[in-house]
Amino acid sequence: EVQLVESGGGLVQPGGSLRFSCAASGFTFGSYAMTWVRQTPGKGSEWVSTINSGADSTYYADSVEGRFTISRDNAKNTLYLQMNSLKPEDTAVYYCTMKLKWDGSYFGAIRYEYDYWGQGTQVTVSS
Repeated sequence: EVQLVESGGGLVQPGGSLRFSCAASGFTFGSYAMTWVRQTPGKGSEWVSTINSGADSTYYADSVEGRFTISRDNAKNTLYLQMNSLKPEDTAVYYCTMKLKWDGSYFGAIRYEYDYWGQGTQVTVSS
């Protein structure tokens, strides 16, 4: 059974940093690209970042480029997201997701496009 378990969310002040992780199990983690998607009640779903299976290519939404860093440790079956210079508009539930047949061209947030989702972790940026 595929499982994606996020941890590390929380409350942080504007300008602060947060790092959370996604522990993967039930599949060959190192063979698949991984993606972070976030959701807010007001803005809906937004694609945040994707990293390819070998960790040599990363992709970011314009809204987080230069502030967020996606990474992975295939030996530990873990995906990470380092978030710096956080803004109130980064407040959202962040999901670790995996699309089985990612061809390098999809950078969206449509739920059915991803085969597996974690339970999500809440990030609140507020003073």
